[in-house]
Amino acid sequence: VMEFETLEGGYMAKIFVPAGAKDIAVNSPVCIMVENEEDVAAFADYPMPDGGAAAVAEPKKESAPASTPSVPASTPPPAAVPQPVSMPTIAAPPSAGRIFASPRARIMAADKGVDLSSVAGSGPGGRIRAMDISSASPSLVSTGTGSFTDIDVTNVRKVIADRLVMAKQSIPHYYLSIDLRMDELLRIRSELNSHTSVAGKTKLSVNDFVIKAAALAMKTVPEVNSSWMDSFIRQYHYVDISVAVSTDNGLITPIVKNADQKGLVAINTDVLDLAERARAKRLRPEEFQGGTFTISNLGMFGVKNFSAIINPPQSCILAVGTAEKRLVPDEDSETGFSTATMMSVTLSCDHRVVDGAVGAQWLAAFRRLIESPNSMLL
Repeated sequence: VMEFETLEGGYMAKIFVPAGAKDIAVNSPVCIMVENEEDVAAFADYPMPDGGAAAVAEPKKESAPASTPSVPASTPPPAAVPQPVSMPTIAAPPSAGRIFASPRARIMAADKGVDLSSVAGSGPGGRIRAMDISSASPSLVSTGTGSFTDIDVTNVRKVIADRLVMAKQSIPHYYLSIDLRMDELLRIRSELNSHTSVAGKTKLSVNDFVIKAAALAMKTVPEVNSSWMDSFIRQYHYVDISVAVSTDNGLITPIVKNADQKGLVAINTDVLDLAERARAKRLRPEEFQGGTFTISNLGMFGVKNFSAIINPPQSCILAVGTAEKRLVPDEDSETGFSTATMMSVTLSCDHRVVDGAVGAQWLAAFRRLIESPNSMLL
């Protein structure tokens, strides 16, 4: 779901799809806007262009004022006749049922769990604007045992939930975990970040190396770069890496296209740009739909290891934990051990496509690239 703000001012003359409605067909009209307020009444009984059922609910609401003249008709004094003139100032009755709020204010209220009926609007006629929601607090529902907040499920969250349930129920997951020694990679990363051609322009992250190594490992073990298509397995000849990004509306996976053919600086630039636009809801569909492999990194939150859910129709997802100092066996040391920076990763695989041995081969190729990062720069 992408937010859209009209660039033109005007008046809402007709609403075909009520606020909060879901499963609306693409290209369906949702409303009619007019430039002048006096033109609003002309669309009171305007039907939905395709005769859709979405137009049924709203006209019934707007036809109610039309029946009000029948009430004063039973009153003998003619003074009741001017009463319909008050219809253009109908913006006053939020307390009577309908709440007037801008589309952006409704979206913000749903995201924050704010009850619009409890907000005093600062707009014309008490209309609720986005700034009113910004200063409002989520609505608390009191019960006999305490209080809680009911948060409406956004369309984005619902899609994510449906896909995760489908993936976990229909894909036979299995998991492979290994520990990687990161000392050489961290040394080269520090060296590259201090290099004159890189310093000041970008700062390479560990995740950039992980994306590059994963993409090259896909070329070494192409069976992982595949999808289950029911009657056949589709093996891709390109490597598009989806990178999990957390946003206010939920998880989204923008794609680094042809990651195996890009350098570390190009990958870093792509990831930063995609993550920024994902959080601002400015990604194009082709920038987050697709991908042949996903990486989910929680290392920056101090998570040691975890198992991720596969992102269909992909066959694998790599869960990356934090890098930390550990004692490791060292035959060359007098004490028999030394300190090393280690990182745990877990590969979730679809057993219909990737057998255990194939998953292990991919992890072995990935380990070689991470522990000998010079090889991925060739």
